[in-house]
Amino acid sequence: MTLKGKAGRMLHEAFEASLLVKALFALFETLSGVALWLMPPNEPVAAVQWLTRHELLEDPSDPLALLLLRLARDISGPQDHAYALYLLGHGVLKLLLVALLWRGVVLAYPAAILALSGFVAYQMMRWNQTGAPGLLLLSAFDLAMIWLTWREWHLIMRR
Repeated sequence: MTLKGKAGRMLHEAFEASLLVKALFALFETLSGVALWLMPPNEPVAAVQWLTRHELLEDPSDPLALLLLRLARDISGPQDHAYALYLLGHGVLKLLLVALLWRGVVLAYPAAILALSGFVAYQMMRWNQTGAPGLLLLSAFDLAMIWLTWREWHLIMRR
């Protein structure tokens, strides 16, 4: 196998791996949206308090536990259903796109590029507001996935 052929195979495998990662995150988002929809108001805070209670007893300044509590407080209250719908919509859309990409549906490639570009734009807007480094990492992953998807699409169109 030539270097070019080997590199092409590795990029295709990276594309497939990114689909798997995206599918797992999309499944998590979808399930989180369902759980949030079914929870009574303020239940996310109680659930996170229960989950982090031992850690906070050991270290009341534990950054991960405090972050989780802050996030739970941010999504609790009257806007619970808005967050649930966001997670459900985001997760289901990504699951659908991943399934179509895995099946090699040609129109799924530009649709995925457009959707991922929208996600990156939204994530960058939120990063500008919050400065959360996780949004930069997520956007970097999405940008890599956009490039891999574009590459796969063009390979398919050449055939």
